[in-house]
Amino acid sequence: MKEMQQLLEIMARLRDPVRGCPWDREQDFSSIAPYTIEEAYEVDDAIRRGDMEDLLGELGDLLLQVVYHAQMANEAGHFDFEQVAAGIAEKLVRRHPHVFEQSGASSPEQVQRTWEATKVQERSERAKRRGAPADPFSGVPEALPALMRAAKLQARVQGPEEAERTEVLKADWVRRLQDLPGQPASRVAEELGDALFASVALARVLGVDPEAALRDANARFEASVRQTDERPV
Repeated sequence: MKEMQQLLEIMARLRDPVRGCPWDREQDFSSIAPYTIEEAYEVDDAIRRGDMEDLLGELGDLLLQVVYHAQMANEAGHFDFEQVAAGIAEKLVRRHPHVFEQSGASSPEQVQRTWEATKVQERSERAKRRGAPADPFSGVPEALPALMRAAKLQARVQGPEEAERTEVLKADWVRRLQDLPGQPASRVAEELGDALFASVALARVLGVDPEAALRDANARFEASVRQTDERPV
């Protein structure tokens, strides 16, 4: 696509050591990463608002982040944008054997099981290449929002006993919160952290996305405060 090639060429020009933009030239992976995260959230915000015009622009901004990182990696001799695209294309084919290999997955649930099994195999193979033991939490980014990361960590170790374990957590959570008054601040922070972790486990058992639930609670709170502020005195 000529538009994609044009974008790649513009990014290369911006990073050109002689003719490029002074600001763009001095950036690195670490300095650009916060912008990447911010753009992803702005995509999510446009989707939640149902604003397709904004979504068009925000997807472009997010694509720019991918191109930016690929350009910096290319300059350092690591990989280029074509390798990024080839890598995700190969991964999609590998994780969809029911589409590309006629393996016969007949339901969304079976597709999800195949997807998760493939991811486990990929993590194991990646650990072998690095000469390290398989880590059940490999690939769960530390930069994720805490609630989202807790849900993903728990999903990695879920089993048939999860609902029972969650009931135990709930009972323990109530007991420990009752003992909080008068405790040192560090102890209070630790107990509240455990309580939040337990609430994520409960949300998962009930089929609720904890991050989305908190976002919705924030929105309800904002709407309530605004409504109160708008009342005539």
